[in-house]
Amino acid sequence: MRRDTTTPEGMKTMQLRGHWYRGGTSKCWLFDAKDVAPHAAGHEEIRGLLANAFGAADARQLDGVGGGTSTTSKAAVVWATPDGPADLDYLFAQVGIGDPTVELGSNCGNCATAIALYAVQSGVVPPGEGTTRVSMRNLNTGAVLSGTIVTPGGSIPTSGLATVPGSSAPGVPVSLSFHAPWGRTTGAVLPTGNVTDEIAVGGLTLTATLVDAGAPAALILADEAGIDLSSMTGNLAEHLPRLLKARASAGLAMGLRKPEDPPQNAVPKVGVVAAPGAYTAADGTRITAESHDLRVRMLSMLTPHPAIGLTSAVAVSLAAALPGSVVAKVLPPAGRVHQGPRLLRIGTPAGVITTEVVTDNDGNVTEVVLHRAARHLAAADINVAQPVAQTA
Repeated sequence: MRRDTTTPEGMKTMQLRGHWYRGGTSKCWLFDAKDVAPHAAGHEEIRGLLANAFGAADARQLDGVGGGTSTTSKAAVVWATPDGPADLDYLFAQVGIGDPTVELGSNCGNCATAIALYAVQSGVVPPGEGTTRVSMRNLNTGAVLSGTIVTPGGSIPTSGLATVPGSSAPGVPVSLSFHAPWGRTTGAVLPTGNVTDEIAVGGLTLTATLVDAGAPAALILADEAGIDLSSMTGNLAEHLPRLLKARASAGLAMGLRKPEDPPQNAVPKVGVVAAPGAYTAADGTRITAESHDLRVRMLSMLTPHPAIGLTSAVAVSLAAALPGSVVAKVLPPAGRVHQGPRLLRIGTPAGVITTEVVTDNDGNVTEVVLHRAARHLAAADINVAQPVAQTA
């Protein structure tokens, strides 16, 4: 039920029902579309509603439910679609931090992990006898994902012991699959038609693979960018201007924006890749060269990602299967993706994550599977404040 009030201080507030989940290494607020509809009808209104709910204009997000970081300032609006191509549709939102903007041009696998669990726990998808598969369509990109949850005897899990690199907290295990076809955002797996492109960044020319799988991503050779991945504990501050310029150039090349448009912060994802090698993870753990097939470090919005976003992991996995890509070039021969399912081990700041890359008889990647964990944290009626125009 919609309840709007006006305080004596001139602030209009409204109550918005939400569910707070941890999915993988992200935290996401999930909203049933029926609860959003009374307050916001279209995308622009949803942007404004979420910016206010999260307190996005303040970098600390003190007057909202945002977490103050790119991985904890995420949301999704969920529509049950029992007669549609998937069990549900969802609109993913990356909320600004210190900036009252909300980007709706991307996807988030960690939030999709949470949405799969939410669908079972909220009754959107009834639990099966052994496992329950939740099919999800991302409205931002058109991508179709599925999340599989163990539901023995039709029971609905509320806790579990699964963990993922980047978080020691246990949760309900969720097997998350991204399905072909790829190129949902730009219309092609390789938006420029090239396996590699040269992008100008200031006085440098960097070799990049621009790929659209999971999410549009620009993957650059770390050595060319002057970035040493022997340690993942640095904050990349000195390299951020260069990487942000690379993202801006890649966005133009991929057709994600026009020259007159400002660069986006969420897409394309941008990261650097290097051959496997011993490195120090963010928690001080020493990662051996034999434990992974390549090293990756990604940006999330305007800061280094503490692990790797799942959509970025999908982009890396697909690029690994493309001969001549910057990712394929850094893989050891034994780590190259071939026909059938194969594990790809990605070294990240949080440790090594593994994707299962499934290909058809022609070597085309048909599915990328990741094993994640999720947990319901809270349900709340959020008091969303909006300024009321003052009259004379």
